[in-house]
Amino acid sequence: MHTLSHVIEAVAYDESARSLRARYRDSGETVTYENVPQELYDSLIFAHSIGGFFRDHIEGHFPVRRN
Repeated sequence: MHTLSHVIEAVAYDESARSLRARYRDSGETVTYENVPQELYDSLIFAHSIGGFFRDHIEGHFPVRRN
């Protein structure tokens, strides 16, 4: 998992499942976003504002599985 921002503590990507797992810093909750393209994950990791990118391009855009 990569450490990210004030909101997102860490993310991990599973290429074969096309799933992005995110752990939220405040709650400690881990959420899996399904059907996320690899390119979007790559853009997230290198975004200037990781929290903003996550909010704008991932949250609410993909099916969610709470772990």
